[in-house]
Amino acid sequence: MLPADEIHGRYEEIRAAAPGVTVVAATKYVSQADMAVLVEAGIEVVGENRAQDLERKHAEYGDAFRWHFIGHLQSNKVKVVNRTCELVHSLASESAARRLEVPALVEVNLSGEASKSGVAPDELEPLLGPNVRGLMTMPPFADDPEASRPYFRRLRELAEHHGVSELSMGTTQDWQVAVEEGATLIRVGSILFGG
Repeated sequence: MLPADEIHGRYEEIRAAAPGVTVVAATKYVSQADMAVLVEAGIEVVGENRAQDLERKHAEYGDAFRWHFIGHLQSNKVKVVNRTCELVHSLASESAARRLEVPALVEVNLSGEASKSGVAPDELEPLLGPNVRGLMTMPPFADDPEASRPYFRRLRELAEHHGVSELSMGTTQDWQVAVEEGATLIRVGSILFGG
């Protein structure tokens, strides 16, 4: 974990390059103790991948951040998310949708990769309830950020077609391309706190 002032500098650089975009610090690999460094660095929004980590970290740092859930959402974990989060990025089942009380983005699997969660574009409609504000996707990993562009563009087109406005797309390696394609939220980790 980098010192707080260095993280703060990186955070402000990203925010300056992506005006109007919510920068979500992905804290999957950030220990409970190191969350204090993110508080000191002025990070505002954190995204957690696992419900048990979310619960544990939220118990200690609840009011220090705005909390988002960015991992695979299982129906039996929705209660934790309802209690702690302002937004879920990864809604992908009708059973979770029925239990969810907080705003959500539907995760769309645009690559068709079996290893990725999310719904196929033609399975989107049943999940678009009143709580749904937008869409999220994870393109296949590629060293070239430009390889992600067609996926981000397709997600934006899907959002426009379905009349939703929020787009969670782009991670450490391709967030700039995501911003160019209309991301309203980006999920970054190692670019913020990595060495």
